[in-house]
Amino acid sequence: MQEYHAYIMGPDGHVQNRVDLRCDDGAEAIRLAKQFVDGHDVELWQLDRHVETFTSERPILSQSITDAGAR
Repeated sequence: MQEYHAYIMGPDGHVQNRVDLRCDDGAEAIRLAKQFVDGHDVELWQLDRHVETFTSERPILSQSITDAGAR
């Protein structure tokens, strides 16, 4: 078993939470980390090695507000 950490990132780019994962391999760690992408970006790390970043599809609210105000 290998140890990984999934870092849940806040809107300000700072770590909001960390989830420790014990997985057989990197593919399993990636599959599990993707499940945490729910309005937040997730960074997957194995010790000090960055594995991958999963980006959330957040709506851009400031643009919507600006566009609505221009009407």
